[in-house]
Amino acid sequence: MPMEKILHFHLFTSIIFSILLVVLGNTNKNSLSPLNSTYIMQARKRFMSLDPTKLPDPPMPSYTFTVYHRDVFEKSKFKDYDSLLDHRLARSHARASYLASVLKSQNGAQRGEVLELVPKSTDTIYRNGEYVATFLIGTQMIKNYLLIDTGSDLVWWQCGPCEACYEQDQPLYDSTASKTFRILGCNKYGLRCRTVDPAFHCNQENFECRYDLVYGDHAQTKGFIADDLITFNLDDHRTIRITFGCSKDQNGEKNFSAFSAGVVGLGRGDGQYSLPSQFGGHIMSMCLPTFSSGKGSVLSFHTSKWPRATSAKLIFNYKFPSLYYVNIYKIFVNDREVPVNPSWWKFKSDMGGGMLVDTGTTFTFLPHDFYILLRYIFRDEVRDIPTAEDPSNTFDTCYQEDPSGRNLYFPVVKLYFGSVNSSTMLLLTQERVIVNHRGVYCLAFVGWDNDFSILGMTQLQGVGLTFDSSTSSLSFDIDACD
Repeated sequence: MPMEKILHFHLFTSIIFSILLVVLGNTNKNSLSPLNSTYIMQARKRFMSLDPTKLPDPPMPSYTFTVYHRDVFEKSKFKDYDSLLDHRLARSHARASYLASVLKSQNGAQRGEVLELVPKSTDTIYRNGEYVATFLIGTQMIKNYLLIDTGSDLVWWQCGPCEACYEQDQPLYDSTASKTFRILGCNKYGLRCRTVDPAFHCNQENFECRYDLVYGDHAQTKGFIADDLITFNLDDHRTIRITFGCSKDQNGEKNFSAFSAGVVGLGRGDGQYSLPSQFGGHIMSMCLPTFSSGKGSVLSFHTSKWPRATSAKLIFNYKFPSLYYVNIYKIFVNDREVPVNPSWWKFKSDMGGGMLVDTGTTFTFLPHDFYILLRYIFRDEVRDIPTAEDPSNTFDTCYQEDPSGRNLYFPVVKLYFGSVNSSTMLLLTQERVIVNHRGVYCLAFVGWDNDFSILGMTQLQGVGLTFDSSTSSLSFDIDACD
């Protein structure tokens, strides 16, 4: 039976079952999650008043970095939080759309420009990220914020003296002023420079390993591979040498953000460039702060301080080895399963499908047919809250705030990985399910016309994430960093 007919059959049976549940009065308020608009508005007001020049900058132990959400640095550009959120929504759609174009192009669905822009190793993914990490670089310990990106493998930052660098808020790293800076020639990275990745080549005149990366928004960075020391203050100024792209020429200046000096590739690829590959070991852990907290959190390697309450398996996709796919099994709204067979989530013959985790995508994107089922059950589980239209037309399932400011109760969403039990369940509640957008509450999931899903950062904000390559697992710990 074609997949479309199967989904339509499941939708029909779900409707019949839901009618019976309504008649029987199945909904239990205790299974719902409260939201209070007054509390949300107060938190956003505090966030907008933060001074990014006075952020706490605690000394960090080795292999540990402080992480902030990018909106801490960009909020001054916007008149209010809703305008800031509109910009975040636009970034999320752009990032997801570009991921889709990358995956489709390499499955033969598209030809032409995307194939030219994106190396087959998927090292170059859409530039925008949502979080930055603090680095102290070179002998002068220049402090720079770098966007962290689980969808790419290269670490690079702006590197003076520049040919054409964009203006950045932090001091510019100058390679000529760092006594520990070294250029890495093609003899060290010959294979990468000459044969594997079309974005890299060996300059035969000086044997520099040069790169030319073009991103989805046509921003471009050019430079060469080098290495230098980064410093961790807590361990007696311990230094570690890392390989990075010394970017001398950035075209498309308006597409780069002044708060960030570059990108930290955290991809799963086993090449020599991504930060996890360089640091070795098998643990990478991070807790990404909630969007309106303004607090810093941590990105760590070799260790995780969280108990790993819920775990998913990381599934290898040989076409996209840098990306982190998880073994999503079933999704529930309250105690009602979204009715599709678990095999529906598995990779297709062309390695499409599945669900990947991406730090650069704000909201969770689901194939449209599945999203329709989830949306129907969610709407049916909401009780006594008037519906509303989203003023921005971004979301299709929205509800009115309570004029008196009382708590409103919304369904919870449960993600199960591999099987249905407590150790594989990620419980999503409150602002991991609902976003308050321009005075209305909206379901914070998005349907789209692609066969794969992206588990986004709205659902994972404030969640401790532990990536363990030795067990090929990703673990989740709720409310770990706020």
